[in-house]
Amino acid sequence: MAGVIGSMGFWMTIIVYMMSLVLAQQDGDHQFLHYDFRKADLACDGMANTDDGPLHLTNDTVGSTGHAFHKTAINFTASSPTSYSFSTEFVFAIFPLQKPPVYSHGMAFVISPTRNLRYGNNQNSGLGIFNETHKNSTENHILAVELDTNQGPEALDESDNHVGIDINSIFSFAYANASYFDSTKGRNKTLLLAGRKSIIIWIDYDGKEKLLNVTLAPVPSPKPESPRLSSSIKPRVPLLSTFVNLSEVFLETMYVGFSGSTGSVRSNQYILGWSFKKGGKAESLDLSQILDPPKPKSGSKLPLILGSTIAAICFLVILGGLVYLYKRKKYAEVLEQWEKEYSPQRYSFKNLYRATKGFRESQLLGAGGFGKVYKGELPSGTQIAVKRVYHDAEQGMKQYVAEIASMGRLRHRNLVQLLGYCRRKGELLLVYDYMPNGSLDDYLFTKNKMRDLTWSQRLNIVKGVASALLYLHEEWEQVVLHRDIKASNILLDADLNGRLGDFGLARFHDRGQNLEATRVVGTIGYMAPELTAMGVTTTKTDVYAFGSFILEVVCGRRPVDPERPVEQMILLKWVASCGSRDSLMQTVDSKLEGGFKAEEAKMLLKLGMLCSQSNPENRPSMRQIIQYLEGNASIPKISYDTAGFGMPNISNERVTQMTATSSSANFSFEDVTVLFGGR
Repeated sequence: MAGVIGSMGFWMTIIVYMMSLVLAQQDGDHQFLHYDFRKADLACDGMANTDDGPLHLTNDTVGSTGHAFHKTAINFTASSPTSYSFSTEFVFAIFPLQKPPVYSHGMAFVISPTRNLRYGNNQNSGLGIFNETHKNSTENHILAVELDTNQGPEALDESDNHVGIDINSIFSFAYANASYFDSTKGRNKTLLLAGRKSIIIWIDYDGKEKLLNVTLAPVPSPKPESPRLSSSIKPRVPLLSTFVNLSEVFLETMYVGFSGSTGSVRSNQYILGWSFKKGGKAESLDLSQILDPPKPKSGSKLPLILGSTIAAICFLVILGGLVYLYKRKKYAEVLEQWEKEYSPQRYSFKNLYRATKGFRESQLLGAGGFGKVYKGELPSGTQIAVKRVYHDAEQGMKQYVAEIASMGRLRHRNLVQLLGYCRRKGELLLVYDYMPNGSLDDYLFTKNKMRDLTWSQRLNIVKGVASALLYLHEEWEQVVLHRDIKASNILLDADLNGRLGDFGLARFHDRGQNLEATRVVGTIGYMAPELTAMGVTTTKTDVYAFGSFILEVVCGRRPVDPERPVEQMILLKWVASCGSRDSLMQTVDSKLEGGFKAEEAKMLLKLGMLCSQSNPENRPSMRQIIQYLEGNASIPKISYDTAGFGMPNISNERVTQMTATSSSANFSFEDVTVLFGGR
């Protein structure tokens, strides 16, 4: 009898082992690595083909799509949180086919429950993934990481060079202008997606943490001759990092691949190497094996010769007319009937052109994602700063000009005065008071200016910005929410008085009006927790940012600095920790070399922490803040327990990565944009 039982136990063990192998196979890791796509098991449709080796998604066909998916489906089961984890990296290149370069729709990495994403006649919309019927539905069960090179009206894009995370919708869940973190510079550098150069992208999802990271970097040129792994050039700071639960998006069976589309503008889109793994880290690509894009086929030179000859003849014939038209259009402006009420605030382009010496590079004060800023001088001798913003759409322009006119009526000694505007086809010029001493950010963090600000000057700057915010929140005819308070947006006049500037993200609303959720804009470390959670901006979210700004000025540190030790990386957390040990004075900027008043420093540090409370109701109003700063009221006692503060939402893994890789004291986070219901 004992022998029979022992035999049964043996066979039961074998059966359980075999079943575990089957289950492991069903839910196991799925990985592949491709350099020559002719050998890959891909299902291609539309324009997509692998004839020359690379995956060629789109070509010179107008208004069409190309798709390429792995034929084998991947199982995403709910056996464990990590079963939804995946990692992929691929090298792509986009070549515009029109001169001068005009950018087409773009392309995307896609995880979809189906390989068939062709939607009949309207197949060129939504990067070849969505159409008008299916562009925003939870029934799609689609994750896409878009490489968008077209500022299309159908997607309400704000940039023609951005990376976005799309979940079931063409309206991005999160997006950012294409760039990569340069550790030698300590800041992000712009990447042109359709720049005819190879770019590598990493997409990593941690199913346990529910964290999706997207990272970009340029592929070194010329291509390495000896083996070099892609991991050696991967920036440690991702371009996009957002929390999302993909178990609510994926079905049990999904396909991975790519989609691209063209509208009236065409481009060649290539995938030159691809690695993927489910349940772990994808194998690094060998950059020396990455294929080069096929060279354009050269045709007969006769059409070129004839075209050049005809063009030369036409040029000689109409040269006089062109010169006349050029001089006439050089200073052309757009002026519509509804703008006449704003004429007192309007500048002529001719005057601005002459004031900035033709917008010469020598007059350039700075440049950012929204345009360039030039120094100018009017005939009256008044010095101005002219911000030149380019745009492609006139939709909403009337409302925007009305808001500019409202900004121009703001009057306060601690605000950078918006003097007026000028409008031309495709661009808007904003005219501001010129601030000769630049931004406060330079004085706090740029080495050649670090010692120029005394303690009394810092305190005066804080008081000035507080006064400006009180005016915006309570003393003007409407409530004005600035939404981007930080040291780099505080400009210093000739007397080093702080002036709050850059109202590009500001919102106006009537008193008592309930604001609806909108896209979240701001900078990590300055955004209140309720802002990132619900997308609703209030005066208390400005107060939170002002608290971060106070700590920045007193401590001489950015709100989040990956170069610091882990316990000092988040400034608010470090100050609270020092406060709990009764050592607040250790947090004061060492560059002051003790030249400050301890009581004033302690007051500012406590005020910064009071403004940083996680509960908005526990934060003071700007009127109360003014009373604290002027000594007319005492700051209430606060607990140094970090649970009461609204700490920046940064995962430990990401903090560790940033610590290990950052090498410059000038590190600054990119502005973060999270969408709630559209762009």
